Amino acid sequence: MSNNYNFQLSHLPERAVKPRQKGLTMVMDKGISLRQAQDFVETSSEYVDYVKLGFGTSLISKNVREKVKLYKSAGMKVYVGGTLFEAFVIRNQFKEYIKYISDFGLDCAEVSDGSINLDHDKKCEYINTLSKDFTVLSEVGSKEEGVIIHPARWINMMQSELSAGSSQVIAEARESGTVGIFHKNGAAHTMLINRIVNKVKLENIIWETPQKSQQVYFLKMFGSNVNVGNIGIDDVIPLETLRLGLRGDTFFTFLPESMKEPLNT
Repeated sequence: MSNNYNFQLSHLPERAVKPRQKGLTMVMDKGISLRQAQDFVETSSEYVDYVKLGFGTSLISKNVREKVKLYKSAGMKVYVGGTLFEAFVIRNQFKEYIKYISDFGLDCAEVSDGSINLDHDKKCEYINTLSKDFTVLSEVGSKEEGVIIHPARWINMMQSELSAGSSQVIAEARESGTVGIFHKNGAAHTMLINRIVNKVKLENIIWETPQKSQQVYFLKMFGSNVNVGNIGIDDVIPLETLRLGLRGDTFFTFLPESMKEPLNT
């Protein structure tokens, strides 16, 4: 494994290069322009594994087809937000959803039920169907503030969805980072998270961490190669410096103990 850094600084955490199975970064495109997408690819594509065309933005934003081609050519998997999947499903238009994402040339799909009340067996059916032709990411957790899902239920849903064909399961936090695996103040549900990782392999989970403090929490808890998502376009490089201990929040996290002693002057 090697990385194209400007200087080979010693004692940096080892980061896998693409295509990687861990240390994944999922970025949310909320409807940026083609020019912005080109700039994003130029600066950040080597650090990004998935681009989500957030919620229902792909239905109304411009140059979607061109952006999909651009992202894919840069080695990133692209999919539309799970909320749009739910918008098709609630209208009984699942077949049309498949045609919609196929027409855009997408090779990835998200299955979620954060906004609609969807029987879990039916959700797994959708996952299984889509997994035959697409890489499937499925999202677990409600988007509604105050909705509590018991840890055993989280674990059961994640395991069932992985068995149904999901490549990874996404732990819900929304783009705000104030629901699901986080309290409304953005603090982590530590008991829930610990229970989940005791039963579900870490590499099979993408944790939604839109806030910097949340990214820091997971990097300190699980290391530089934890999978995180809902990262802003402009936050990719800052996130990568967090992963490498090149930012104050994680400066000492990955250094050997001998380097954490006070320096002699």
